[in-house]
Amino acid sequence: MTDLLYTEKELVQSLRDYIKAEESKLAAVKSWANKLDALTRVSTSDPEGYLAHPVNAYKLMKRLNTEWSELESLVLQNPSDGVHSNAVLTVDDCFDMGKTAYNDADYYHAVLWFQQALKQLDDGEEAAVSKADILDYLSYSVYQMGDLPRAIELTRRLVAIDPNHQRAGGNLRYFEQLLMKQLKESNQDYQPPSEEPIQLGTYTRPKDHLPERETYEALCRGEGLQLTEARRSRLFCRYHDGKRSPRLLLKPIKEEDEWDSPHIVRYLNILSDQEIEKIKELAKPRLARATVRDPKTGVLTTAPYRVSKSAWLEGEDDPVIDRVNQRIQDITGLTVETAELLQVANYGVGGQYEPHFDFSRRPFDSNLKVDGNRLATFLNYMSDVEAGGATVFPDFGASIWPRKGTAVFWYNLFRSGEGDYRTRHAACPVLVGSKWVSNKWIHERGQEFRRPCGLTEVD
Repeated sequence: MTDLLYTEKELVQSLRDYIKAEESKLAAVKSWANKLDALTRVSTSDPEGYLAHPVNAYKLMKRLNTEWSELESLVLQNPSDGVHSNAVLTVDDCFDMGKTAYNDADYYHAVLWFQQALKQLDDGEEAAVSKADILDYLSYSVYQMGDLPRAIELTRRLVAIDPNHQRAGGNLRYFEQLLMKQLKESNQDYQPPSEEPIQLGTYTRPKDHLPERETYEALCRGEGLQLTEARRSRLFCRYHDGKRSPRLLLKPIKEEDEWDSPHIVRYLNILSDQEIEKIKELAKPRLARATVRDPKTGVLTTAPYRVSKSAWLEGEDDPVIDRVNQRIQDITGLTVETAELLQVANYGVGGQYEPHFDFSRRPFDSNLKVDGNRLATFLNYMSDVEAGGATVFPDFGASIWPRKGTAVFWYNLFRSGEGDYRTRHAACPVLVGSKWVSNKWIHERGQEFRRPCGLTEVD
């Protein structure tokens, strides 16, 4: 019986250990909740402003996708992980971004993210991911980029850290054999890898589906074609009355040339702040993932090269929409009777639309039979964008940056009805902020006397 007393004493001690562990876990949960409470107070005071920063948006998605499930499972090793109001990417964040690119076989970007994670780890930043894991992914990604000497050097560093790594030894032997074979076949001597760290420009980005990728991204960075003085001298600003529209005679619109050929103009003070807010209010409940028409089937579908939400508004929805439609007709001199509904689009952080044509290039498109092709585009900017979000034309190097309340206008077709392929354009990714636009696609029918045919195909 005395043994039972000691057994009971051990049970009491086990119970106390359990209570202590639970109290410790509860304290961790309370700490996590307190920090998250402080974070949500800051974020909800200005939701759009908070989410305008890409790191804040990324961390929100990370918390909702991973950290809340960890909390649900009571696996809170570090209650403060991921609850940072400061917009800084940690080692673990960079590693996760690298793995995302790696899993998509995008080794070019994977290398850059893994290298950044390694740099921050070497600088002394604490992380859950180990240096061995980073080197493992980095070395294989570098190998996929065709840099065998550097892949060997990185794998040797991995073996030095973890001699028993399950893949490192085999990878190292394979890389060395492959390099020796290549050197023998090319009759070259071994060149040690560069001691410079991997950075943007170390490797050439592989070609993808966009032939104008480099030009497009350079324009989005603001590195586009600089206007010569001769070309700049052909750009003017003026007052525009829409070919003597009665509604514009006493209050003409300010018009600025953005480009001479093809002619792109910007109109100032097109939408008031009150009109913008009303349009956004009407559109928000209807916003849905934007779609594109499949070039093979003609069916509308979502696509990774168009990341935004859009809604369509009719004139009957509100007097503001009817007024905006009328204003577009007055300014352009084109009827909007055959135009599409006013499309409102919101591009959040990372939102973009890669180079595309607004006009249809499919002669059998049934949508063209009634109202014809998209003759022109009228694009309203309903917000400023802190970084990114330009409308760019890779063919001739124009970058048009959003300015709230302004609009840009261009023709997609020549007077003959032939498509103007120079108007291929893109909406650059939004880096910081939120981009709101609305656009009106004006069709051919009804414009026969408003924009008559020219004498040649390219008039």
